[in-house]
Amino acid sequence: MKTKLLVVFLLSFIGIAQAENPGTISGKVTNKTTKTPVLYASIVIKEAGKIITGIVADDKGTFLIKNLELKKYTLEVEFIGYKKFSTSFELSPAKKTSTLEILLEEEATELKSVDIVKEHSLIEQKTDRKIINVGKDLLSAGATASEILNNIPSVSVDPQTNAVSLRGNSNVRVFVDGKPSTVDAAQLLQQIPSTSIKQVELITNPSAKYNPEGMSGIINIVLNKNAKIGFNGSINSGVTFGKAPKTNSSFDMNYRSGKINMYANYGLTTGQYHNNGHIDTTEPNEENLQDFNFKNENLSHLAKIGLDFYLNDSNTISIYTTQNIGDENGSSKVIVDFPNTQKPGEIDLSKRITQLFDSKNDNYTQTYNFDYKKKFKKEGHTLEFESNYNNNDNRENSVFSDPRTNDISNKGENVLLNLDYTNPLTETIKLEAGLETRIENTKNNFLENGAYNSNFNYERNIYSAYTTISKQWKKWNAQVGARFEKYTADALFKKINEADGTFNDKLFTVYPSGFLNYTPNDNDSYNLSVSKRVDRPSIDQVNPIREWSTPQIDSQGNPNLFPQFTNSVELNYTRKTKIGSITSGVFYRQINDEITRTLFENPNDSERLILSYANLNDNNAFGLELSGNLDFTKWYSANISFDMYNKKTKGYIGTDYVEVDVTTFNSRISNTFKASKNLRFQLTGMYRGEDLGLQFLRKPMWKIDAGSSLTILKGSGTITARVSDIFDSMHFAFDATKPKAQTGEFHWESQTAFVGFNYRFGTGKNKAIQRKERDKNETQGSGGF
Repeated sequence: MKTKLLVVFLLSFIGIAQAENPGTISGKVTNKTTKTPVLYASIVIKEAGKIITGIVADDKGTFLIKNLELKKYTLEVEFIGYKKFSTSFELSPAKKTSTLEILLEEEATELKSVDIVKEHSLIEQKTDRKIINVGKDLLSAGATASEILNNIPSVSVDPQTNAVSLRGNSNVRVFVDGKPSTVDAAQLLQQIPSTSIKQVELITNPSAKYNPEGMSGIINIVLNKNAKIGFNGSINSGVTFGKAPKTNSSFDMNYRSGKINMYANYGLTTGQYHNNGHIDTTEPNEENLQDFNFKNENLSHLAKIGLDFYLNDSNTISIYTTQNIGDENGSSKVIVDFPNTQKPGEIDLSKRITQLFDSKNDNYTQTYNFDYKKKFKKEGHTLEFESNYNNNDNRENSVFSDPRTNDISNKGENVLLNLDYTNPLTETIKLEAGLETRIENTKNNFLENGAYNSNFNYERNIYSAYTTISKQWKKWNAQVGARFEKYTADALFKKINEADGTFNDKLFTVYPSGFLNYTPNDNDSYNLSVSKRVDRPSIDQVNPIREWSTPQIDSQGNPNLFPQFTNSVELNYTRKTKIGSITSGVFYRQINDEITRTLFENPNDSERLILSYANLNDNNAFGLELSGNLDFTKWYSANISFDMYNKKTKGYIGTDYVEVDVTTFNSRISNTFKASKNLRFQLTGMYRGEDLGLQFLRKPMWKIDAGSSLTILKGSGTITARVSDIFDSMHFAFDATKPKAQTGEFHWESQTAFVGFNYRFGTGKNKAIQRKERDKNETQGSGGF
């Protein structure tokens, strides 16, 4: 409601201010050669180079602008495929109105497509991040964000749990538009339609300006936002065919005129998902076979609506809201069979355990954002204030075959306040400083069979201040900085017939960072970065109340966890060649008190296991990455990536001390073939090597995808088709040794076919306008300097 009032106030203010001005300009825009009207051309009125107002011509090419002061002005007219038109006019007491006939001259080469966004490479390597332009990847088209991320180098999404890992590590933070969310990352990825995503940023070593959480860095999902002059938009719709069809559709639009830019995006995802698997326990005297079958029906709505108001060249106000509604209906069947000791090779049906489970999960998430940016006279001298409010209301109703019912409500609130200041002290030295406050609260209430079972309240507050200073000299750039954070967390867990559980943590920490960039020429660039990061225990990791259970496993948190800290060093080299760019890099991580998943025997029942979390000892990891965007010919290009990691992990599994030293590697190649100007084909292959942890060995995974796209309707439309996992080879398999000898394998709908259509419409061009940096979560200048 406050957002609506602000918009009404601003628009009313404009109307009141303009009502006192008597000047009027009108006219008609016409093709100089054909003498036909040019529909929806963009008209801008300027005074001394500054934009005063603007409008879009109507469907007859005519326009009328009122409430102008009696002064001299410049009128500029632009439209795709025409040369820019500019003329001067003057309004005076003697001539309060002016009428113009505008003749637009066609460009030598008329643009055939309304999609005038530059054809970026699929992956762009920046100094401090990789940027993946989702819209350019034929094979990334799919239903949800989790499918997008699983097609990105260095990123892995577990198909069963949707847990995300970056560079082989699950301690990564997932942001949306540069902001943290109260929604768990695994759930969040299922709620965001892929067509609502503009790009994904991998920030493996953020500077002190950014949140220090996440050992392996930040994955920032940037939603669509347009700012072209005039009215523009696109419609996306697609269907994925697996065991059941899944739809993914979105609508984007924006209107930019004068000082106002309004935009909106709506995405809809719906479909049914199937998973199945088995776990064989081969431990002597404890042999059994567990068979799993899961089915989920998901429906998700995501809407983003925003407004940018350019008060003048120095002041900008931006507001937006995202609204996400998700509904999930799930069912599962777990069967546990035991061998027949009397008849070897057969199953003892008298001991069979069957668990049926049905659940309904409703989730509603809201985000409200306000941003004000002030530009001072000196270039690059800015002050920006941002406030962000996010809340999440999740309700789950579950029915077990025991019989037993669970009713769970989970509510979370997140307030984020930022103040950022940037001042170029000299031509080569820049100072950045800022303050941040994060206030988070989560409340949970659990009813079993309609009666109270448990509840908890979790509060977390973080107060931060940062400062960085950068220096540029000749071919070198350097930046040093530090972030100072005071962190407090308090939780109270109550469960019937049990003593209250608590979690308390207070910490003050300094997180230093440093960057060094050397560019000897236009083709070579070297980047060195160091930083300290933290992974604080989440509410799920410390909650001692049982989260879920199967006939043989209970899942619960560990309130005795404490934060893990990571010191990272990263070195990258980028080489530009005649056929593209190649980036190589190495990194090293020193990890203190690493938090990891553990599986141990239930002390109250030796036949059951508990899945929880624990702090391991100090560990190390290092790796190297190689990627390239290469145009071998006019018709063939490829994106190639390879990464290899080595990690040494040690810790206790129950009472046993375990150490592992493992090297794993992943590779991916995406080939694009341009058959014609409008027809493209793509063939992609990926391989994920085996990985050894303290408790199990994950076996290798691989798949091959193929896709194509056809541009139609004079460039306004695109038809996309894709087949994923052609050979149906992608599945998760493992061998475990502790606490029990087990083997397992899980399958999901990896082999699918997708058909989609995208239609773009509009009249306007991109315009360089003042954008807020935090909306993109980007550092300023080269390499964050």
